[in-house]
Amino acid sequence: MPAILNRYATPLITGLFLVSLVSGIALFFHWGSAWFHGMHEWLSMVLIVPFGLHIWKNWRPMSCYLKRAPMALALALSLVAALAFALPSVIGPENGARRGPPQFAIAQALFDAPLSEAAPVLGISGTDAAAKLGATVTQSLTEIAAAQASSAAALAEQLMVQP
Repeated sequence: MPAILNRYATPLITGLFLVSLVSGIALFFHWGSAWFHGMHEWLSMVLIVPFGLHIWKNWRPMSCYLKRAPMALALALSLVAALAFALPSVIGPENGARRGPPQFAIAQALFDAPLSEAAPVLGISGTDAAAKLGATVTQSLTEIAAAQASSAAALAEQLMVQP
């Protein structure tokens, strides 16, 4: 490994880890998310390079760690912790409940409601909305969008446009 890489791998890991630590804490507590979100994502990606260099530089001691129970236990616990967060998203929401921001759930409920109920929320009668979209008042925006190869949001936007 070139001397300059050898000299800077660990200091770069330390600096980038501290940035990741501070930005991660700020994101966790929703402090200045606009400032920290991009910084956290991009600099965490940059952290991969010095981490790889650090592993390369310290491969012999690392291989000794890998042969011992504490490393296996730490890696297994880390995997279990990661799976605890990932599995609910992979398996899907319980009882059909939608996950995510509440405004997305509200929008989806509007898109899934029949036009007779959804259209007045958008400022148009159900019959006028059905005529405008070439549908029936019993169809939802989701159903109409699927039939027209469009999106429910685009159809809702069409209905909100003043004539």
